[in-house]
Amino acid sequence: MKIVAFFLCFFTFVSDGYSQETGKYEELKNRITEKQQYFSKIYASSDAAKQKEIVRQAQAYLTTTISDSLFSHWYGTPWDFNGTTRVPKQGTIACGYFVTTILSDAGFRIPRVKWAQSASEAVIVKIASNIQRFSNQPMSKVIDYLNKQGDGLYIVGMDFHIGFISKQGNKLRFVHTSYYHAEMGVMAEPLVGHNPLNDSKYRVIGKLLDTKMTQNWINSVEYQ
Repeated sequence: MKIVAFFLCFFTFVSDGYSQETGKYEELKNRITEKQQYFSKIYASSDAAKQKEIVRQAQAYLTTTISDSLFSHWYGTPWDFNGTTRVPKQGTIACGYFVTTILSDAGFRIPRVKWAQSASEAVIVKIASNIQRFSNQPMSKVIDYLNKQGDGLYIVGMDFHIGFISKQGNKLRFVHTSYYHAEMGVMAEPLVGHNPLNDSKYRVIGKLLDTKMTQNWINSVEYQ
């Protein structure tokens, strides 16, 4: 009886933990939607000069929200080649689905499943700008390039993988769901090291949240 009671209590504790995590994530998505609606409203009623400032504010908001909030919820969600979960830390998630889920939950109207199942470069050219390709180049070349581009979020495609790169000052982090460490899954790690980005022979990198992409977010433009 005591053993049964223990397992029932343990199950309740775990379930409550997942429920709380899910609730917090849903609250975050709701706040993002509210902020998006706010930006859309003031953008529509502003002149061109004011709209430029609104875009800059939205860029800063999205960069911080994705890097510090959305990513954080997903850390530790296990990787699986067939993983498609929409809920952090419940189920598993593949690399393409991680990228498209983050973008979708940030408020971008993208075809989440279609893009998740597409080649990484096909996704990058649809949504990013300043696209740069590296073929059989050392990681030092990639890092030099990123350091010249400035802070922000990037999307990166590899031989068999896709993820994000976050740059904040001198800190560069590769954010992805790792098939090298499937049980740990979603993580942020250095660019140099034992990971798919470092080991890939081909890399294509695009800058996220340029003016056009941010305007599309503000105005809820649908991507095909």
